[in-house]
Amino acid sequence: MIEKKIKHFDLRQIADSGQCFRWELLDEDESGCTYRIPAFDTYIEVAQTYGSDVFRFSCTEDEWEDIWYKYFDLSTDYVAIEEVILGSGDEHLIESYEYGSGVRILQQDLWEMIVTFMISQNNNIKRIRNSVDMLCKRCGKEIGSGVYTFPKPGEVPSDIFLDKTMGFGYRGPYLAEIFEFAKDNPQWINDLKKLSYGDALDALMERKGIGAKVANCICLFGLHHVEAFPIDTHVKQLLEKYYSDGFDFDRYEGFAGIIQQYLFYYELQ
Repeated sequence: MIEKKIKHFDLRQIADSGQCFRWELLDEDESGCTYRIPAFDTYIEVAQTYGSDVFRFSCTEDEWEDIWYKYFDLSTDYVAIEEVILGSGDEHLIESYEYGSGVRILQQDLWEMIVTFMISQNNNIKRIRNSVDMLCKRCGKEIGSGVYTFPKPGEVPSDIFLDKTMGFGYRGPYLAEIFEFAKDNPQWINDLKKLSYGDALDALMERKGIGAKVANCICLFGLHHVEAFPIDTHVKQLLEKYYSDGFDFDRYEGFAGIIQQYLFYYELQ
C-alpha cells in the first residue's frame, strides 16, 4: 500500500464520466470511497478520503511507476488546463469544470477501448457494463477474487457473439469481425499507436461497426489523442443549447477532448 497526493483527481467523478466500464465500487460512506480497477492484466484498489487530495493505492512503487502513473494520466498538466478554463469567460464551461474538476482522461488499454466503445453504441451505461462484465467472466482469466482480464483477440469463441444473453444485439457481428480481424492482423493495434490523430481516426473507421463517434472515443481514451472531441447525443444537445453560435475549438486546441469530458460529465449528472 502506498500513498500519493494528487490534485484534480476524483475517483467517483472518473468512474461516472463514461470512459471506463470495469471500475468496481467496493466501499463508500460519507467519509470516502474505494474502487477496484482492473487494467493491463492486473488490478489495483484505490481509496479516497473526501475533502483530501491524498489517495491510497494497493501497489508497490515499482508497479506505480510502471503502470498506474501513466494510467491515471499524471503527466498531463491539469493545472494549466484549469487556468485556460477559468480565463475563458465561458460561464457554462467554468460551471461544468468546477462541478467535475476531478475528471481525468485515463490512458487505458487500446484493445479494451476498441471493444468496449463498440459495445457502447446506442447503449446505456448499465447494459454496457453488464455486457463487458459477462465477456470478461466468460472469456478472460481470473486474476483475483472476481477480477478478470479483458479477453484478447483469439480468446473469444465465435458463438459468444451470437449469444443473446450477452446483450450485444446488432453489435454482435461487428464484434465478431473485429476480434477475427485483430487475431489475423496482430500488428494492427501497435500500428494504430504510431498514427497521428487524423490517421488513427481514418484507420479505425475502416472497420465495420466503428463510426466517427466511436472512433473519436477510441482515439481519446485508448490512444490519448486529447484533441479528439467525441460527439454523441448528449454532447450534440449541449452544444446546441449552450453554444448555438459555435464552440471555440481554437481556444482549446490540443486538449479539446479534456474540455469535452468536463462538459459531458456535467451534462450526464
